[in-house]
Amino acid sequence: MIPYSLLDLVPIVQGGDARTALANAADLAAHAEALGYTRYWVAEHHGMPGIASAATSVVIAHVGAATSTIRIGAGGIMLPNHAPLVIAEQFGTLDALFPGRIDLGLGRAPGSDQRVARALRRTLESSPDAFPQDVLELQSYFADDGQTGIRATPGAGADVRLWILGSSTFGAQLAAMLGLPYAFASHFAPDALDAAIAIYRRDFRPSAVCEKPHLMLGFNVFAADSDAEAELIASSAQQAFVAIRTGQAIQLPPPVPGFRETLGAQGNAILDHVLQCSATGGPESVKRQIAAFVERTKPDELMVTGMIHDHGARRRSFEIAAEVVRDL
Repeated sequence: MIPYSLLDLVPIVQGGDARTALANAADLAAHAEALGYTRYWVAEHHGMPGIASAATSVVIAHVGAATSTIRIGAGGIMLPNHAPLVIAEQFGTLDALFPGRIDLGLGRAPGSDQRVARALRRTLESSPDAFPQDVLELQSYFADDGQTGIRATPGAGADVRLWILGSSTFGAQLAAMLGLPYAFASHFAPDALDAAIAIYRRDFRPSAVCEKPHLMLGFNVFAADSDAEAELIASSAQQAFVAIRTGQAIQLPPPVPGFRETLGAQGNAILDHVLQCSATGGPESVKRQIAAFVERTKPDELMVTGMIHDHGARRRSFEIAAEVVRDL
């Protein structure tokens, strides 16, 4: 059985608030644990009205307190936004609170636009091009090898599992070079998927962390008890994707029957592109779509996600996804 994990963007729905979104995150993490998910991740986004996970390490502590065995972590932390020492201290603290359960996925995107990135960093002199060096510095803090001349407390000697994230071939090259597990964001950026997989597997160098490549792929699931219901609940994410791709980020809207029929050619082209790695439908339909994706890409792990307006429907969607993957 392929391991399956869950990425939660902690959606703030229209008519809701961050408090409710965070309560739902804790509930969903506990639900995922009961369903046998390997890990539960949240991601760093800033300036997004519909995402409540900006203070990522705080959210991880929140869901950690609501669970007991599932791995929890960031998918990911956008390292150019932070000094590596700060992240070492934050995730060293999380490891002290939830020992042996913490994952730290690292990305080099800002997690927002340049205006917000400047507000986060105060200056844009810290370049994403320094990402490999920042990863090595962070590894040094956790290893407590003395190379930086600074001891992270907490952080030194912490059992934090590092991952490299990517939506292009850059992350695949870095993960392969460092011998780290690699997670590709195919759930929203599928263009470089095949090339990144090939590079990571071809160039991987065994390390103390990983003897062989470990590839996890993002995949959207909008599952319900019927195809018609699944098509309806998927329309919330469809609206959100169209909005963000046209520069108008919004809180997650309620479903709209026949939403795609209201879009012109441009809107449907956006959705056809961004949702290439997705499954929508009842259990049998979703099973066929996931099986086809797994057969084509052969990941070592699947990370499912899905922006669904109703929390109960979202719980049910991830429940169906777990049942389907177990049956593959």
